[in-house]
Amino acid sequence: MAENKIRLRIVTPVRELYNDEADMVIMRSTSGDIGIMHGHQPLTTTLGYGVLKIMKDGEDDVKAVVFGGYVDVQPECITILSDAAEWPDEIDVKRAEEAKERAERRLNGNREGIDILRAELALRRALIRIDEGKR
Repeated sequence: MAENKIRLRIVTPVRELYNDEADMVIMRSTSGDIGIMHGHQPLTTTLGYGVLKIMKDGEDDVKAVVFGGYVDVQPECITILSDAAEWPDEIDVKRAEEAKERAERRLNGNREGIDILRAELALRRALIRIDEGKR
């Protein structure tokens, strides 16, 4: 591994989204945004929903959308396990807009028998997908 680089692996149940070196990774944990570089103190935490930024070789950030999960940080490797993660160019914005409308109808309509948390999370996922898919 190159000096001052950290290995990043992003793994979901259906694929390994990323496995390469990075200069720095910025992600949203459930307690706030964190930036990780080579030599970081070991850390295990939960991830929130949001955009993960991968900085590599002084180029523009590579971004991935991550919907929760766990991150294990070691001085030379970051491993992210997530139920869902995708590249912005894989996002179907039309489908995300339809999911947003469904979630809003559930939340704004008769809430009897509705799993509110599930509807709120669906709305958050849709909004993140719409935002990143249009960039």
